[in-house]
Amino acid sequence: MLLPVFTLKLRHKISPRMVAVGRYDGTHPCLAAATQADKIFIHNPHTRSQHFSASRVIQSPLESDVSLLNINQAVSCLTAGVLNPQLGCDTLLVGTQTNLLAYDVYNNSDLFYREVADGANAIVLGTLGDISSPLAIIGGNCALQGFDHEGSDLFWTVTGDNVHSLALCDFDSDGKKELLVGSEDFDIRVFKEDEIVAEMTETEVITSLCPMYGSRFGYALSNGTVGVYDKTTRYWRIKSKNHAMSIHAFDLNCDGVPELITGWSNGKVDARSDRTGEVIFKDNFSSAIAGVVEGDYRMDGHVQLICCSVDGENTIIRAVLIFAEGIFIGESHVVHPSVHNLSNSICIPVTPPKDVPVDLHLKAFVGYRSSTQFHVFELTRQLPRFSMYALTSPDSATEPLSYVNFVIAERAQRVVIWLSQNFLLPEDSNIQNAPFRVCFTSLRNGGQLYIKVKPSGEITVNTDDIDLAGDIIQSLASFFAIEDLQVEADFPAYFEELRKVLVKVDEYHSVHQKLSADMADNSNLIRSLLVRAEDARLMRDMKTMKSRYMELYDLNKDLLNGYKIRCNNHTELLGNLKAVNQAIQRAGHLRVGKPKNQVITACRDAIRSNNINTLFRIMRVGTASS
Repeated sequence: MLLPVFTLKLRHKISPRMVAVGRYDGTHPCLAAATQADKIFIHNPHTRSQHFSASRVIQSPLESDVSLLNINQAVSCLTAGVLNPQLGCDTLLVGTQTNLLAYDVYNNSDLFYREVADGANAIVLGTLGDISSPLAIIGGNCALQGFDHEGSDLFWTVTGDNVHSLALCDFDSDGKKELLVGSEDFDIRVFKEDEIVAEMTETEVITSLCPMYGSRFGYALSNGTVGVYDKTTRYWRIKSKNHAMSIHAFDLNCDGVPELITGWSNGKVDARSDRTGEVIFKDNFSSAIAGVVEGDYRMDGHVQLICCSVDGENTIIRAVLIFAEGIFIGESHVVHPSVHNLSNSICIPVTPPKDVPVDLHLKAFVGYRSSTQFHVFELTRQLPRFSMYALTSPDSATEPLSYVNFVIAERAQRVVIWLSQNFLLPEDSNIQNAPFRVCFTSLRNGGQLYIKVKPSGEITVNTDDIDLAGDIIQSLASFFAIEDLQVEADFPAYFEELRKVLVKVDEYHSVHQKLSADMADNSNLIRSLLVRAEDARLMRDMKTMKSRYMELYDLNKDLLNGYKIRCNNHTELLGNLKAVNQAIQRAGHLRVGKPKNQVITACRDAIRSNNINTLFRIMRVGTASS
């Protein structure tokens, strides 16, 4: 087993294949690595009192011996080494998709900053062929460029595909270095300066190359294969279900021959014999390996193998602001996680009350736990119209009995585009050509929604929610610019409830008529009692007058009670009439253009003539005729 001689926890998440060790002051080795926040951290445990003044470098708020180099672009490659021998120290080289930076860490200054039109996917530093100056060679989009310490372009050539890996190796044993290039077309090409002298074809993209000794070199592929070549002869190869994140040549057992060290995506590190591929040593990390490098990091005269994992301290979200019309009270919502619940992710429920598109404007305050200042990230996203419906398996739910059915003159692929723009579909959802069937579950009430499409253009929407069915039809009509659309529909449960409402409307009308008649009769009786009471008063028949007024009082109480009953009956009647009118509007909402207007008009005529059966037929098929 490999035994670690020291362990460092630097709290920064490291990007894979972007680790380097350099003696930036000419004496002390320092670890540099790209982080996942477009920065490079430089760990310098030997000179803790050193301070930087320029704007590119800041001191880490987490550790006193870590400095952060601001790149402000995604780092695509990284290395360190001697670029200018006269300086007596190593240079840090950083590549992005648009630029190459040569940086003097000790003096905190840019040596040069060059634009690279073809991008920088891989980088290697050293001498090439007869070119006397060390070169920073970058590989990009089918191109190779080499820069000296002044940033002069001393080497340029093209290669067959996008470059993924580079290495310098004395391939033909002539005492001079050749350039090994691994690219996306599965080829390893060997360049003697700008001339290709050998090509080896592999089975996948070559992700890593490393010189071992003499003409021997190691390689790794994106499918989990690692192996060793000597010139054009492959000595051995093995294949793993994991991915090789980094390879490096290092003599672990001090036999004078370096082993091939591989850091894997599952956190495993192994050392294999260069001759047989047999595992000699191994160890395990708790997370994926980001890089394997070497250096006398303890300054004790012994070079150590340094393995870095991607682990580090996550950034935390201190606060989130969301602005969204119609979702939050006051149109904004602020979340401040408690100190005990700080995390690099926050889950905020967003529940649109209606099926309409919603613009979300987000601001997130992000930093480290000990940060006193935070980055503010702003983002705008639109929730699609039917974002409250989650895609589910059609076989795991019961298909609703209610449906709408119609035909449109559109290809199924266009319907799939409409689905993708109006629903939140998972990235791995693969909706095929017609016929197809998709099922959604409402996040509001758990109701099911089925959409079935046939090659003929016939579409069936199954849902018990008549409003949802209408919204889907209107959305389709808007997307496909449909002017007129007739629909066949049936909502048994809703229509049964509507039938009960219509029965109640008749009952309330009858009660209303009876109460009105009773009030008319009582009004006549009141007039008679008033006349008789006044006559008794004029005749000074106080007993009769008192009796008549008592009858009048009781009758008035009955009238008041009757009026309350009549008011309640009227309120119930209005509520039911509103439900009937809404049902007519919903029936119209299931159609588009002229059919919509015709359905609304025909339904109102059926209501006036009290023809209930005709009303339901119109709602189902869109017309009163058989």
